[in-house]
Amino acid sequence: MRARIPMPFGNPFKRLMPRSLFGRTLLIMLVPLVLVQAIALQLFYGNHLGIVSRRLSSAIAGEIYYTVELLRQFHSPSDREWVLQMARDQFTLGIKLEPGAHLQPKKWQNVLGPMDDDLAAALTEKFNVPFNMDWSSDPRSVLIRLQLPDGVLDVQAPRKRLSIGTVFLFVGWVVGSALLLFVIAALFMRNQIRAIRRLARSAEAFGMGRDVPPIRPEGATEVRQAAAAFNRMQDRIRRFLAQRTEMLAGVSHDLRTPLTRLRLALAMLPRTEELRQDVAEMTADVEEMDRMIGGYLAFARGEGTEQAEPVNLANILDDVAAGARRAGASLVLEVPADLTLKLRADAVRRAITNLVDNARRHARHVALGAVAQGRSVLVTVDDDGPGIPADKRESVFRPFESGSAGGTGLGLTIARDIVRAHGGDIVLEDSPLGGLRARIRLPV
Repeated sequence: MRARIPMPFGNPFKRLMPRSLFGRTLLIMLVPLVLVQAIALQLFYGNHLGIVSRRLSSAIAGEIYYTVELLRQFHSPSDREWVLQMARDQFTLGIKLEPGAHLQPKKWQNVLGPMDDDLAAALTEKFNVPFNMDWSSDPRSVLIRLQLPDGVLDVQAPRKRLSIGTVFLFVGWVVGSALLLFVIAALFMRNQIRAIRRLARSAEAFGMGRDVPPIRPEGATEVRQAAAAFNRMQDRIRRFLAQRTEMLAGVSHDLRTPLTRLRLALAMLPRTEELRQDVAEMTADVEEMDRMIGGYLAFARGEGTEQAEPVNLANILDDVAAGARRAGASLVLEVPADLTLKLRADAVRRAITNLVDNARRHARHVALGAVAQGRSVLVTVDDDGPGIPADKRESVFRPFESGSAGGTGLGLTIARDIVRAHGGDIVLEDSPLGGLRARIRLPV
């Protein structure tokens, strides 16, 4: 057999994935969209907008360079003023010369986009002189100062000639379209998931023995098909249970009729010394057969006609303890005053009674208790009897496996069937009293 090699990134990836169908569906829809938008943004921003930004910066740097070259050719104040005025008129640059000034080194603040870097690169390419740029002082202009041999050239370049407004529009479109699709997908998926959640709740409630009305099919075609299939399954199960109960009720009635005749015949027999012992034994056998028939019928019926409702479990345990004490059991009860659960009261009372009866038949002392634990309630039945070996504890829950010490072998089976129908379970373990503990977990 080939050994499986664990994937180093498998588990972290699974932990990051949403656990719900709603979250995973949105992730499947949103991730490809974001990736496509990011690729489109990179292609557009990295290529087209980059080229446009470099061309705009090169144009501004070229105009400044042309003006500086003219200033180098003309030295008279009137000629230089004419050159500067022509630059203002033709290039729409706010430009002036500060004779004898010296440029103070200053680091400019970067702005969003490639404009500042492209302009700095263009100025560096055109001029081999120090310069400063200010992108934050004036919202309409970019302030550029260049160190010339005879002074500092102060230039105010219109920001609109350098700014690429379409990049913000494109980014807004990318983010806005992703958010819009996310909202639309979330609203659509919430309606689809609602039908699936309703189906899950109905299935869970039906599995716990509660009366669940048919589900109204809605949502996508597959969800409607699942709801219709659940309704058909629910009807089939109910018909099966009803037919089984009716059949066993008929069998029970048919068997009890001859048993009644046997009971009457035994009652009419003469009580002679020779027959007294035989009559007593046959009467006990008839009573045992009657109890067995009742046990079979209760097991098949499963208390299915009773509906769950809020019940104080403490009252049920009080009734069970009182019944056990009347039967001669030495029982200690420890239970809080209020443990309200949604239960089928008669069914739960029967399950706990079966466990307590099983304990008192094999032990001298029995302890019954209950405690709330998180979203569950734990009910324990302890005894000081001989117990059951660990490897045989599961087998006693099978029908007719636990009847060797008296009874029909259905008590523990019925008890587990009832508890599991409520969404809980029963386990057997060692008891602090030295015997066996039956621990019941019931969900709140």
